[in-house]
Amino acid sequence: MKILLLLSSVPDTTSKINFTENDTKFDENGIQFVINPHDEFGLTKAMQLKEKLGGELVVLNVGMAKTEPVIRKTLAIGADRAVRIDTEPTDSYYTASQIAQYIKQNNDFDLIIAGKESLDYNSGMVHGMVAEMTGIKFVNACIGLDVIENNIIEIAREIEGGKEIIDTTMPIIIGGQKGLVKEEELRIPNMRGIMMARKKPLEVLPAFEAEVKSKIEKFEKPPSKGAIKLVDKDNLDELINLLHNEAKVI
Repeated sequence: MKILLLLSSVPDTTSKINFTENDTKFDENGIQFVINPHDEFGLTKAMQLKEKLGGELVVLNVGMAKTEPVIRKTLAIGADRAVRIDTEPTDSYYTASQIAQYIKQNNDFDLIIAGKESLDYNSGMVHGMVAEMTGIKFVNACIGLDVIENNIIEIAREIEGGKEIIDTTMPIIIGGQKGLVKEEELRIPNMRGIMMARKKPLEVLPAFEAEVKSKIEKFEKPPSKGAIKLVDKDNLDELINLLHNEAKVI
């Protein structure tokens, strides 16, 4: 079985976010980058499938050299090799075009796993665009996945009020999320894995020809929270007055 994991490198969710150049660019100074959390669930599921069925796990990232520490972490966790397309992932269409052209040139993957969205810009569009560009089947919001026999795969996906079970054939692209594996099953690199990762291949490819169809005009932070007023627990009249006249919720 040959699996391709689409990897996004995103800021740690605990990072303090700032913008520069009149709020038109994200300020990366002092930011720690990590594996996109949705991709992390996909990586662990891919490892489980590889260990059960054999085969190869390849990681694909569209990004500049600064993403390589995050890529190396996936190799330390157990991916066999990695590919980095050397370009800035400017927008969803451009990023999807890079991935799709790579897949067309390397069209022997049985399963392509992506996170349902990346936790930086939250577009949630890349995997669907890749499916359209390559003509490969696509299922999003996956919370369960297993290979039944030969190339038949069973997928559980989250729907409103429950889940849906789908049986289909590979090749297929899935958008994974929390639930694809249990949180306690998530893999972390050990010392042996870190040492082995240094010897695993990380291929760097030049960017493919592709259009950029959108651009970010400006970032805007949410408004700051207002000051907090503390009311003595025994002063119900003041509390009611504040809720009625200031908060206007009653």
